[in-house]
Amino acid sequence: MNPTAEKAIAAYGGKELWSKAKRIEAEVSVHGWAFTLKGRPFFKHAKIEMDIHRPYSRLTPIGKDPQIAGVLDGHDVRLEDSNGKVIEERKDARRYFPGGRRLFYWDDLDMSYFANYAFWNYFTLPALLMRDDIDWKEIEPGWLEATFPESIPTHCKVQRFRFDLKTGLLIQHDYTADIISKLATAANVVLEHKQGDGFVYTSRRLVTPRSPSGKPLPAPTLIDITVHNFSIKK
Repeated sequence: MNPTAEKAIAAYGGKELWSKAKRIEAEVSVHGWAFTLKGRPFFKHAKIEMDIHRPYSRLTPIGKDPQIAGVLDGHDVRLEDSNGKVIEERKDARRYFPGGRRLFYWDDLDMSYFANYAFWNYFTLPALLMRDDIDWKEIEPGWLEATFPESIPTHCKVQRFRFDLKTGLLIQHDYTADIISKLATAANVVLEHKQGDGFVYTSRRLVTPRSPSGKPLPAPTLIDITVHNFSIKK
């Protein structure tokens, strides 16, 4: 494991914590142009439950109905009611993007795929650094380039992560949101961290377009994420 990855894992709680941890529970609020452009309501104190070591995430509510949850399970998505009954499902959800009506509008299943895989990638980052199926390369001190396998739903195959050289904490995450457009290059900037029970987590993120030089542009705000609560379950 390269020095940047080791320092980042230690900064977010350590190898032992993230090896033994099973689930994450969080509460989030999210808004921005990415929602507006796809005709989606914002998330207001939405609840997230996810597995750490496999791509599974459940977000409630996913849309306007407060009782309906959107679930990502591998590459598949489904909608569930408050009792866990499946209302609707879509296999291999990614193959439907980005064309057709999805250029202009996303339904609850579309949002279930995008929001859940995005949060799963963001929240499980320390564990992602320890995965053998992701190729992590230190391209310079503080900068890691990750090549993701097809088995992991994520924004794009190759992504870059910038960490603070002193603290090891994430500063910026660069990617292209392929399911929106091959031109949707983004800079996901961490504005704030908070202290949890034996760990640190990203509590505020701002996503804007990325300039050709790699710097985040000041506007527009594509996604603004606030994490109200975050807990790790063993």
